[in-house]
Amino acid sequence: MNDFQAIADRVEIEALRGEFTDAAMMRDRPRLASLFTSDGVLRMPDVPVELAGRKEILAGAEQLQSRLDFFVQTTHPGTIQIDDDRASGRAYIQELVRTLDGRQGLNYAIYHDRYQRTDGGWKFAERVYEVRYLDSSPLTGTAPRPTHGPATGPADATAAPAGPFTRAATAERLQRTADALRSNGFAAEILDDAAQARTRVKELIHEGAGVLTGASETLRLSGIDEDINAGGRYDAVRPRILAIDRATGADEIRRLAACPDFVVNSVAAVTETGSLVLASGSGSQLPANAGGAAHAIWVVGAQKVVPDLSTALRRVEEHALPLEDARSRAAYGMPSAVNRLLILNAEPRPGRGTVLLLREAIGY
Repeated sequence: MNDFQAIADRVEIEALRGEFTDAAMMRDRPRLASLFTSDGVLRMPDVPVELAGRKEILAGAEQLQSRLDFFVQTTHPGTIQIDDDRASGRAYIQELVRTLDGRQGLNYAIYHDRYQRTDGGWKFAERVYEVRYLDSSPLTGTAPRPTHGPATGPADATAAPAGPFTRAATAERLQRTADALRSNGFAAEILDDAAQARTRVKELIHEGAGVLTGASETLRLSGIDEDINAGGRYDAVRPRILAIDRATGADEIRRLAACPDFVVNSVAAVTETGSLVLASGSGSQLPANAGGAAHAIWVVGAQKVVPDLSTALRRVEEHALPLEDARSRAAYGMPSAVNRLLILNAEPRPGRGTVLLLREAIGY
């Protein structure tokens, strides 16, 4: 191979890698799939995903991207070794991502590539995605538009719009909800993001208090769960419950969960009329929320705001339950169910319940 051909091949392979990033960013799944050979493979063991052939790659990309709130990928050039009509190489990746169910973070990764020269130019024979660093701390930024994909252009047709239960409420709706909650006896605060909520929870709970946390993705993703249950500042109830034998200590577990000093949780929905809706499979965390705990704090993402109770119940069944069911099956090997519902229309004890409404979407 002459030097000119080698240079041309390297330029074309580098353009192929750039085209992949552009297709991913623009949510142009057909173009992304076309960058692979007909039997090309995309492997992402950390997801985990393995897609073989353009048809699977197209379908897999559609499934993955339908879960995204926002996604930013930056690709940095790596090595390329050419061997006649085949080549191998690496590209280095930095990504910011948040999914519609609130998972988010920053990661650095490597694409390990094999390339094939075809009649249509160089294509991916295989891309293997290896995560080298992952930071799942809450991101402080937000997507600037409530819809996904570019505002104009051809990619709009293939971009997945946000569903009615995933869009962050406007400032006006958040304010209306906060006012209604206050009218119903709750304390309500509007905060920018999960980081502010994390700080505010620490301010609201005195050191040494007995604190029960609900099983909440919002608390997990925000870091509030870790602060309470692993930080050493509080008398954390959940670790104590987990240490008790469920067969012999059921009564002790029930008493511990029913009346802590504080319960910290999220909700499945909050209405613009000032009601909170919580759903549970076992019901074990509901007594504390209903009134058993001396104080309650609910951290609520902006996507959970709905107009009324009927919409709130639809959100539980149509949105929250499928996501919780998938999590439960993965974590425990068993399905979830809405066996208990708690609706808090008002707080009769002034100062007991505080709702922290976030301007960002988090949890589900």
